[in-house]
Amino acid sequence: MAKKHKAAATNALRMISAAKLPHEVIEYETDGEIGENFGERTAEKTGIPKAQSFKTLVIRGEKNGISVACIPCDREVDLKKFARVTNDKKAELIHVKELLGLTGYIRGSVSPIGMKKKYPTYLSETALDFDEIVISGGMCGVAVKMSPQDIQKMTDCEFADIVKEN
Repeated sequence: MAKKHKAAATNALRMISAAKLPHEVIEYETDGEIGENFGERTAEKTGIPKAQSFKTLVIRGEKNGISVACIPCDREVDLKKFARVTNDKKAELIHVKELLGLTGYIRGSVSPIGMKKKYPTYLSETALDFDEIVISGGMCGVAVKMSPQDIQKMTDCEFADIVKEN
């Protein structure tokens, strides 16, 4: 007898549903291997263009503490630009060991929505090029597609130039 598929339930998805915002949950096969280019591999599995598939990074500024950056999965955050946006002199990615304690999410599943604490969040201004973008749904194998403006409603994020030039 086939097992009945149960839809994922994460903090991010519960909060989006409670806010009654339009979204689409995208579930995809994952081997649990995070590694290099995880976001790009995820984009390929979901069939969503890389420029439209966003990864979530947690960054510590030397003066203002923890902030969140959401950028296209095939791009790198420009830490100098990010520091300027957050009014810090310098910023650095947090160590992966700190992720769960700070966000409630593990590497490869960090969503800007539904973290343990609401951190200042910055979404790459490139998100505004699309009607919808894809972010993590809060666990490996689950993504959520929604408008950048609705992500802004959920996170109070600012749109900013925070990616390195190609």
